[in-house]
Amino acid sequence: MRELLRTFVQRLVVLFRRRRLEDDLDEELRSHLEMAIELNVRRGMSAADARREALRSFGGVEQTKEMCRDQGGLPMIETAWQDLRFGLRILRRSPGFSLLAILCLTLGIGANTAVFSWVEGILLRPYPLVSHQERLVALAGTMGEERDETSWPDLLDVQRSCTLCGTLFVSKITGATLSIGERAEVVTGSIVSANYFDAIGVHPMLGRGFEPGEDSGRNAHPVVVISYHLWQTRFKGDPEIIGKTQRFNNVVHTIIGVAPEGFYGTFVGRGMEFWVPASMLEVFNAGQEKLEDRGARWAEAYVRLKPGVTRNQAQQEISAIAARLEAEYPATNRGRGIKVWALWQTPFNHAGELLPIFEIMVVVVMFVLLIVCANVGNLLLVRSFARRHEMTVRLAVGAGRGRLLRQLVTEGLLLSACGAAGGMLVAYWCRHALVLLFPVRGGNVMYLPGEIDWRVLALSAAVCLITTLLIGLVPAMQSSKIDLAGALKSDSAGVVGSGGRAWVRSSLVVLQVTLSFILLVSATLLMQSLRRIRTTNPGFSTTRVFDTSVSLANAGYDAPHAKTFQDELIERVRALPGVEAAAYARVVPLGYESYSSTPIAVDGYEPQPNEQPNAEYNQVSPDYFATMGIPLVSGREFARADDENAPRVAIVNQTMVARYWRGRNPIGQRLQVKGTWVQVVGVVKDSKYYSMDETRRPFFYVPLRQYFAIEPEIHIRATQPLQTIQTALIREVRALDSNLALYEMITLEDQVNRSTSQQLVAVTLVALFGGLAVLLASIGLYGVMSYAVSQSRRELGLRMALGAGAANLVGLVLSRGLALTAGGVLLGAAAALGLTRLLGNLLYKVSPRDPLAFGSALIVMTVAALAACFLPAWRATRSDPARVLRD
Repeated sequence: MRELLRTFVQRLVVLFRRRRLEDDLDEELRSHLEMAIELNVRRGMSAADARREALRSFGGVEQTKEMCRDQGGLPMIETAWQDLRFGLRILRRSPGFSLLAILCLTLGIGANTAVFSWVEGILLRPYPLVSHQERLVALAGTMGEERDETSWPDLLDVQRSCTLCGTLFVSKITGATLSIGERAEVVTGSIVSANYFDAIGVHPMLGRGFEPGEDSGRNAHPVVVISYHLWQTRFKGDPEIIGKTQRFNNVVHTIIGVAPEGFYGTFVGRGMEFWVPASMLEVFNAGQEKLEDRGARWAEAYVRLKPGVTRNQAQQEISAIAARLEAEYPATNRGRGIKVWALWQTPFNHAGELLPIFEIMVVVVMFVLLIVCANVGNLLLVRSFARRHEMTVRLAVGAGRGRLLRQLVTEGLLLSACGAAGGMLVAYWCRHALVLLFPVRGGNVMYLPGEIDWRVLALSAAVCLITTLLIGLVPAMQSSKIDLAGALKSDSAGVVGSGGRAWVRSSLVVLQVTLSFILLVSATLLMQSLRRIRTTNPGFSTTRVFDTSVSLANAGYDAPHAKTFQDELIERVRALPGVEAAAYARVVPLGYESYSSTPIAVDGYEPQPNEQPNAEYNQVSPDYFATMGIPLVSGREFARADDENAPRVAIVNQTMVARYWRGRNPIGQRLQVKGTWVQVVGVVKDSKYYSMDETRRPFFYVPLRQYFAIEPEIHIRATQPLQTIQTALIREVRALDSNLALYEMITLEDQVNRSTSQQLVAVTLVALFGGLAVLLASIGLYGVMSYAVSQSRRELGLRMALGAGAANLVGLVLSRGLALTAGGVLLGAAAALGLTRLLGNLLYKVSPRDPLAFGSALIVMTVAALAACFLPAWRATRSDPARVLRD
């Protein structure tokens, strides 16, 4: 072993003392040669014959040197080093080719790495600083086939009974208002269980987290942990911040901790600015839910499974617990279950929304990478044909075909390495770019960071290696088939190409066109879907209807003062010039805030044994339906007399009538809401509540005064522009109370557009990569046709000499290019018929086989092919027949 190590070290030293050892080797070989010549002279030979005989018996000097180098060094490392240096010289010799190939690889590898970083940082490990995320799962309630939230008592029972769960913690997104000037700053935060920071393994950099018991009681523990960002911006990095107070929703909270830098909470899409214990639920939910109420469905939870426990095992145990709770508490839990979700499927944050997009994007960027590999492979193949003479000479002087193969693969590796380096820079610059595609809401930008960690780097290295094999092996295998005798003859291929070589280039072009066609069809389908979803009637007016709200809770308004303010403000708003109608509602349609949900009972409706009728509702003021443009089918709207002293009433939508009254007239019938019977006084048409592509659902409305909310949304129908109404509304609000601020005001059309941002992101990304794919395919087609024309000069000259006109030559070249395009389009159409079905979740009222999408893609590919073939065709007509035939 020691001898082997010593030999290895000696051979390694040789690599760094090459010049001196080469001089010694030359001197030694020269000495041996002179001794052999002298011996031959003594035998009676002439000097010339003696030298000739010495060289013959000695063998080739260079071959002998090579044998000595192999014996005294590390030939594999030396050969690789030589190949690298030679490859770099080749790349420097053709800077235009090298830059084009590296640019294509940079775009392909960069696109893949960027998407990998988004998947890693948003879906797989979305929470920086949180430990053991691979064992984290999300918990969400179910009501039949629909997802719902869970209640605090249910989660406490799961925590006590689940033996496979390590820790269970609650994290529910919420908000608070901080008044700044004439506007209210919305600060996003979380309502969490007391074990939150201990469960995720994150400890405040200043102060402490929550202590056991601080999540129990009714508003009993007004304490808060703030984020590093809020500490730096709002509190100027005050080192004495612990123990100071800050009003959140007009309740004084004591700051007990500052989260570490880089921790943004456990909600995909938003960076949390503060965390409060669950005991403060009523403060942040405007008293809508009670912590101890098992029927109050508000909680969102995570579970860290014990080591070795699978998600299916945890689901079986938690389902059993949910079944037991259903049996013990039928009034609140009938028909309800609890489902375990992987982090990347979390339904109560943006992970569930982004998952379909990323599934498509992974396929799209792989298509782009294949197009890039085909493009660069074609460039290398064309260049390898141009280097046939070089390869032939190297084979003729004794180089092995394996050595040529290694050399070409090494050149491919150099290109891939440069492309990977550029791709990593592109991915690093684009790691936060996804958020730019989402709209800003209320001044808050979404938080969707990419994460470039060792996993992404390893995956990128694998992509680089695969790329090297794909782009390097094709020209290498073609070069290994060089026929020495044939290659030394000068020949010229035709425009159709020389069989065995042209089919490889043509196949790579057809592959690019095929993949590009699929991406174009997908992008067109998504564009049509986005157009249709945005032009679908949401059931309410979107033009000339504005939405905003006033920060009453943060200003310390209680219910009586809020009612007085709301009455005065709505009268002032209705009196403004250009205002046609105005009304309040607790929730704006298509917003992020959830509607209230409650178990219901309907007179005359008998539920199934395992059915618990449930419906969502909104609290609205008089004139709401007129303001929103929601048609009233029968009955009446709410009136000012429907206040807290009047009998309880409700207005239901048509789907609720069809499900629970089944053809009977619901007007005058009774509906039980939260244990109280109310009378149905009207029926309105269905509208969209959460998303534009949702299915119809039972829904009802109740008077705001009978189910009061301190901070409802204000809806205004007006003929004046938004800025004019906003300025007038700020003036009226400050006239009533100068300390109040107005939230963001938007049109309901903007609200619809925001709710379809998921589809917009998918359209933008697929269209972007589809356009890139078409560009790369056009470059590939142009390269092949340019090479075919350059290699067919003799044939083209002969045709022109025989009387062929420019139109004939242009038609010849274009027909070749269009034939390749047609082959790719046919294959792409066949593949797209099957692959576009994967877009099903993102398509709205658009068939995956829509002929318009396929026709549009065909037109784009045809135009791109004609543009790519035009310049080579024009060059073909510029040939001088006499000069070509003479050369």
